[in-house]
Amino acid sequence: MKKLTGYMAGINLGGWISQYKPNLAKNPEHHFETFVTEKDIEQIASWGMDHVRLPFDYSLMEWDEEKGAYNDLAFGYMDKCLEWCKKYGLNLIFDMHQAPGYIFDDLEANNLFDDPEKQDRYVDVWCTIVKRFRGEGGNIMFELLNEIVEKTPARWNALALRVLKAIREIDDEHWIVIGGLDYNSPWRLKDLPDFQDDKIVYNFHMYSPMQLTHYKAYWVEDMKNYDGPAFFYPSPMKPYRDYADATATSQPRFDSEILHSSYVMDARYIEKFLVAVDEFLAEHDVPLYCGEYGVIELTDIESRANWTYDMAQYCLKRGIGRAAWSYRDMDFTFVNKDNTPIDPELIKAAALH
Repeated sequence: MKKLTGYMAGINLGGWISQYKPNLAKNPEHHFETFVTEKDIEQIASWGMDHVRLPFDYSLMEWDEEKGAYNDLAFGYMDKCLEWCKKYGLNLIFDMHQAPGYIFDDLEANNLFDDPEKQDRYVDVWCTIVKRFRGEGGNIMFELLNEIVEKTPARWNALALRVLKAIREIDDEHWIVIGGLDYNSPWRLKDLPDFQDDKIVYNFHMYSPMQLTHYKAYWVEDMKNYDGPAFFYPSPMKPYRDYADATATSQPRFDSEILHSSYVMDARYIEKFLVAVDEFLAEHDVPLYCGEYGVIELTDIESRANWTYDMAQYCLKRGIGRAAWSYRDMDFTFVNKDNTPIDPELIKAAALH
């Protein structure tokens, strides 16, 4: 398998210029200027990481009809982040988290795949981004879209091929990161086409077992009302199995089968759950990347560190790059309010390479 040098251990900068909710922000300028600063990039580099993944929202660069240009807000912070990363020796992935007509966490509002005008805008904004940054070298990569949710892969694959073709007419040097359906699930890697491009990085996300990684998460219906015992890692399998049995309608069948065929929740579970990744690697000589993985901060810190370490080991053994979710806040924080690391063992595990 091809290995991506310089993208083996990173962290996401979620919540800075992505998942931004202006109606909840009392002082937007303060947010953008303070949520991530040069000191944060310096700290990430000091942890031994080699890159950051920068999610960004199209709504912060939306087309202005009167000006005949894109809003420069997001672009300005993308420029800053790149400048800081170059200063401290980090590589950078630009990840479109929200696109025209698409956001992974508001499925009812999505119409990108139904609206030709939105698709045109999606292609055009990527061409604008690539033109802006094509002078950079291997220190950046472009990720087409975060966590695709579609019933079948046809429309996403067609749109990805279209935007890839448009980008290659501008820039044939930079790596392009592309993930599949079901929120970039590992088992949907097989549905991605052969893009006939030797600089494609295939992307998946890993948040399993959900009982641990999303313990009491307010946006997950079953977990937010969960009142049973806490989940630990590693641990006996019984609490996980009991939960799966109690919420059978919402448990992925494959995940439930692993829970009932294992005795301990540990690294062996991760390997079983990611068997689709191993199968994909066996069939394709392409680089793989895990753009997000992590454990919610409501879980005990030792379990977070242990799971992160085992996930890092899984990726390292296979030459898969990865980026933990997420540096600050976003329910998965790696730093306290005063910017100090939340736990040295958690940092060490995420930076392992």
